[in-house]
Amino acid sequence: MAREQFGICAEPNLHSYYLLFNVLDNKNAYIRKALSKLPALFDYYADQFSEANMSTVIAIGANYWDEFYPNSRPKNLTPFSAMKCDDRIAPANNYDLFIEIRSDRADVNHVVSTKVCELLDEAVELIEQVKGFRYLDGRDLTGFVDGTENPKGKHKRDVALVDEESDQAFVKGSYLHIQRYRHNMSLWQSLEEKQQEDIFGRTKRDDIEYASADKPLTAHTKRANLKDANGNSLEILRQSMPYGHMKVQGLFFISYCKTPDNFELMLKSMINGDGHGNFDHMLKYTQAETGAAFFAPSVDFIEALAEQ
Repeated sequence: MAREQFGICAEPNLHSYYLLFNVLDNKNAYIRKALSKLPALFDYYADQFSEANMSTVIAIGANYWDEFYPNSRPKNLTPFSAMKCDDRIAPANNYDLFIEIRSDRADVNHVVSTKVCELLDEAVELIEQVKGFRYLDGRDLTGFVDGTENPKGKHKRDVALVDEESDQAFVKGSYLHIQRYRHNMSLWQSLEEKQQEDIFGRTKRDDIEYASADKPLTAHTKRANLKDANGNSLEILRQSMPYGHMKVQGLFFISYCKTPDNFELMLKSMINGDGHGNFDHMLKYTQAETGAAFFAPSVDFIEALAEQ
């Protein structure tokens, strides 16, 4: 039975390190062999620093997949769709590889990230590196709890992982979307707490969601919490973390799901709104600066890459 990558459904950590690479020309064979070694490398450091509770994910970019693995492709893997409506923008970037390293020790993340870069060596260009951190009791820098609507317990795996019925060749994999948001913190902090709560559709201190009838049509929870034709919630598993320093602050958004459709529908609802001018008003205070789609295959798939 295929094994999913542990980091997809793992519990939150205190620190994260996100590495985004592009592969250089004629380096695909080298990259396949290098990636096949990463699960063992991660297991080694997870055992050496067991108290750090390390969790990791390896993902392949949608635009790079056919070049990387021409034999077959996840059924629903498509490039990130850039979106724009008025001044609301979700840009699309081209990244070939995404490596997510999380643990409860920032120094362990640094050590493991260094080993990853050494292994990939001169076959890649490191395009972006972002360090995330847990803020208070799992909150975004806006002060609101992040991931309140996440599935819990075993249901995480039902939401995040491809099952045999959907795509037997890529079972236990996951469709992954990332966006790096930059917050306008000075503008956000100029609002009264009740104004902020109305924008989210949730109380700030106690993290209590407004009743549906009390939510503004522009509330983030209204625009992001969608249902299908049968009334079932369209769910994703968020593994986002805040990032930044005194000048630049934001959220590194990460979404895992067994289908890419749920994320895309949520983003459209946030940016384009409901057709009556009701878009997500949180987008007045934060801007996505990057966006990309990946697939995180099973550990078995990654380990078998050396034979390709």
